[in-house]
Amino acid sequence: MERIRPKQVKYNTISLFSGIGGFDLGFMYAGFNIVWANDFDKYACQTYRANVSKNIVCGDIRDEKKNIPAHDILIGGFPCQPFSTLGKLQGFDDEERGTLFFEIKDIIKKYKTKVVVLENVKNIMNHNKGETFKRIIHELESLGYVCFYHIFNSADYGVPQRRNRCYIVAFCGEYFDIDEFEFPKKQKLKITTQDLLDTDVPENYFLTKRIVGTIMGVGTKNYIVKPTIDLPISKTLTATMAKMHRASQDNYVTDEINYRKYCKEDRVNIRKLTPNECRKLQGFPSDWVQVVSNCQAYKQFGNAVTVNVSYSVAMELFKYIEKNKKNNW
Repeated sequence: MERIRPKQVKYNTISLFSGIGGFDLGFMYAGFNIVWANDFDKYACQTYRANVSKNIVCGDIRDEKKNIPAHDILIGGFPCQPFSTLGKLQGFDDEERGTLFFEIKDIIKKYKTKVVVLENVKNIMNHNKGETFKRIIHELESLGYVCFYHIFNSADYGVPQRRNRCYIVAFCGEYFDIDEFEFPKKQKLKITTQDLLDTDVPENYFLTKRIVGTIMGVGTKNYIVKPTIDLPISKTLTATMAKMHRASQDNYVTDEINYRKYCKEDRVNIRKLTPNECRKLQGFPSDWVQVVSNCQAYKQFGNAVTVNVSYSVAMELFKYIEKNKKNNW
C-alpha cells in the first residue's frame, strides 16, 4: 500500500522489535505518533532509518529499556522463532528470545501503558498445548489489562500472501470503559501475485538446470511435499528465502518475457521472487529504498509485519480509543 498522511496525529506510541517498520507504518498511517522505536539488528535499523524514521534506537531492549520515553501505546512483534513451526518450538525455554515477552511486561508495568498491541505467529496459540498463550494472557490480565486476540491472514487485507499472524490488543482497565473490541473485517482480495511481479527481472533470479531438480523435488523419506509454483496467492514469505528452499516452501514463478529476454541455455523458466516483489507482498510503499544486500532484504521482508494488516488494526484501535477512553487519560 502507498503511504497515507493521516488527518490527525496523536497518542504517543513506542515500537519494540521494530524490524524494518511494517507495524510502525500501519500505525503511523492511522494517526498514531511513533516517538521511539527499537531493534537489535543493525541492518534492520539501517532500512528503518532510510524509509520510516530516524527515530529508532539500535540495541538490545534489555539494555535500552531504561531509555524508553513516556508513552500511551506500545506495539511490538516480539520474536516469533521460539513459537514458529519453522523453529525449534522452545517457547519460553528459549532464554535469548522466548523470554523477551517478560521484558514487555516489565515495561508496561513501569509506564502504566494504556494500550498494548502484540503480534506473533499463529502457532503461539497452540504452543505447549496452548499453555504458552494462556500464560501471556494471564500475565497481561494480572497487570489490569483486558485482552482481545485474533488471527489475521494477510490475504484478507489486500495483499496476495497467505500469512497467518496472531494479534493481541490489551487495554488497561484503569483508562477505559471496556467494550468489545471489534477487529477489522476481511476485505475481498482484488489482485494476485502475478499482478505484482516486476516487469524487468535479470537472469540471476532464474533457476539453473543444475539446481531445478532439487528445487522442484518432492522431498525425501518421511518429508514428502508436492512442489507448487505460480500460485495466485503466495506462500508465507520467510526470513530464509535467500537460501532458496524447495518449491513446496518458497515461492517460484514462471516469467516467459524475462526468460526470453535475458536467459541463456543453462537456465529454465522458473525463478524466485525479487526483493522488490517481496516488498509488494508485504504492503510496503513503492518509494521504498533498499539500502542493504538482497540477502538482508529477503530476511527483512520475511520477518516483517504486513503493513496492510497493521493499518487495518490501527484504524479500528484509533476509533476504539476515541470512543472508550476515560477522562483520566
